[in-house]
This record gives sequence, structure tokens and C-alpha cells, in this order.
Amino acid sequence: MARAAIPIAFHAPLKSPRSPVPSGDRTMARNLMAALRRAGFQPELATDLTTREPNGDADAQAAIAAAAARETDAILARFARTPETRPAAWFTYHCYYKAPDLIGPAIARALAIPYAVAEGSRAAKRAFGPWALFHAAAETALDAADILFAMTARDRPALDAVRPPRQRIVDLPPFLDVAGWPEPPPRTPAGPLRLLAVGMMREGDKLASYDLLAQALALCPDLDWRLAIVGDGPAAEHVRARFQPFGPRVTFHGRIEDRAALAAAYADADLLVWPAVNEAYGMVFLEAQLMGCAVLAGNEGGVASVVADGLAGRLVAPRDPVLFAAALRALADDRDGLRDLGATARRIVLERHGMDAAAATLDAALRPLVEAAR
Repeated sequence: MARAAIPIAFHAPLKSPRSPVPSGDRTMARNLMAALRRAGFQPELATDLTTREPNGDADAQAAIAAAAARETDAILARFARTPETRPAAWFTYHCYYKAPDLIGPAIARALAIPYAVAEGSRAAKRAFGPWALFHAAAETALDAADILFAMTARDRPALDAVRPPRQRIVDLPPFLDVAGWPEPPPRTPAGPLRLLAVGMMREGDKLASYDLLAQALALCPDLDWRLAIVGDGPAAEHVRARFQPFGPRVTFHGRIEDRAALAAAYADADLLVWPAVNEAYGMVFLEAQLMGCAVLAGNEGGVASVVADGLAGRLVAPRDPVLFAAALRALADDRDGLRDLGATARRIVLERHGMDAAAATLDAALRPLVEAAR
């Protein structure tokens, strides 16, 4: 007899899975809900309210906190009116000082249900200064969690260092639904080196990555390469101007949301190139590798948790266009080796970063917690 699905309230403070704007955060939120369903749970999005405050504005943070308090009351009232919708647990994806979970801990406490957080991160250096209020809120939420799912090796040490005695920390590598992607065609390493960059075009870290990529390519004038860029956003004009000196060697494809079209872009490339400035980990790296495309990236943030250096491509010291260009040259000199890296990259993703593995981890960690609470 099939087990009845266990209802779980799901919340993504940084970006709702229903957001119309594509991003890695939206993708991972959707993937987590799908993995929970595969594990035998019934996740329901509890709220679309997001708490992201990127500027360190105390007034904005206070206003967001007030809105979250009102939303908390509304959610509790809804559960009181329709007790059949009461969840058995609360699950939050992504909680940190710029987007703390201001709702989940209060709901879990009021309903006496387990509280879980995936991709929570602690940043002690933000305890003072413009993000002090939201830093404290993020710490409070992480302290309240019965279980934390650590998605990168970068976050794990800080989580372990101050873990409350009752709290469990479980590794949950970033993942995707490999069944939703086509089989990549065979690769023929001939002709110009086909490079691909995929990233939103906005001020800040994404724009810095595009700038670093342009600097690195300028250091390789003698290499025979072509670059396809997939992405769009408010800084699109700046990005186009940055790559204008390369002329027809660079083509812009805008935003691609259709999975088949995106898969074709990955499959057509020999190498995904992305400096990854301040990257959490980057879903594009998993997607590219699944399609047999090797990766060249900056070794920053949690990128090393999704790209095996030397096996699936190359990771170089972050924010250094000279090192990035040198690695590009080395990879370009061995096209057969580059193809082999892509094949290994695909195998690693299939083995370690698929939906089934994530669902098994979630089931093993959450189900005993929920059943004990019941």
C-alpha cells in the first residue's frame, strides 16, 4: 500500500518558485519542491512573500519585517480556519542575512511542527553594520531549525561551529531533474572552440563576471574561438558594449527559458566559461555538465561543490582574468581531452546530482523527524 503524502509548508524567502524571473534560486526552489514530492511529501507554497533587502537599508528591513509579521498572522489564521490544510512540517529554502526567514520559525513554534532549512548560511561579519537586523533574524531562524540541509562545502563549517545540540546538519548537494533533459549528441572537437556563457545581465556580481570574461578573452587574441551568450537583464546594454570589440566572434541569444533550446545551447558548446564572481554554486554548471559540456570557472563560493576540478573542467583562482585566460589556452590545446572532460562531467552529475539522490536524502532526514513529532 502506498504511503499517504505528508503535507509540508514550503517557503523561499529569497525568490518565490512562482517568480516570473528565471534564476538559479528559482530553479533550485522548484527542484526542492519536486524532490520533496518524489520523497513522498506534499509541499505547498505557504507564501510568495520575499524578504530580500540587498542594500543594508534599516528602514527597508523594518518594513519587510512588519510585512512578514502580518503574513505570519494571516497564515496561522488560514490554518485555524481550515485545519485540514495544517502542515506536518515547515521547509524553508535559502536563509541568510540579505533574505532571512521571518515567518517559518514562528509558524513552526505555534503549530509545534518540525522546522527545516536548506541552504542556510551564517555570516558573523554581518552582525554589526547595515545588515545587523537581518543578520540577527537569519541567525535566529537557523538556530530554530531542527535540521539544516547544507548544500555546499563552503557553508558547512560555519553551520557546524555553532550548531545547537538538538540540531542535525545533513549534506544535500545541489541537484536537478536529469530525466527532464535530453541525451546529448556526440561531440566532434573540430573547428573554432565553441564557448558558452549563461548568466543574468544585472549590476553587481553577474556584471562583474561578464567583465572578467571579456578581459580574459582579450588576452587570447590568437585563439580561434566563438562565444555564445545566453542571458538578458537591465545591464544588457553594458554587456553588449563590453563584448563589442570581439565583433562577430560573439553572438547574443537573449533569455532562453525553453529547456530544449537551452539544452541545445549547452550541447553545441565545447566549454562553459563563467568567472562565477560570488556565485553560491550555479545551476548553469550542473545543466551544462549534464549535457556533456566541460566547465571553466572561478573557484569562488560553492562552485567547487558542483564542478570537480580536473575531472569535469578547470577551476581557477577567483577574479583573475590572467589565470582564466591561461586555463582557457590549456583547454583549447587539447580538444579531445576537453571532450573527455565533458563526458566525465555528465557522468558525475548523473551519479551525484540527480533528483532521486536528493529525494532519498530528504526522505531519510525528514520522515523520522515528522513522524516523531506526530
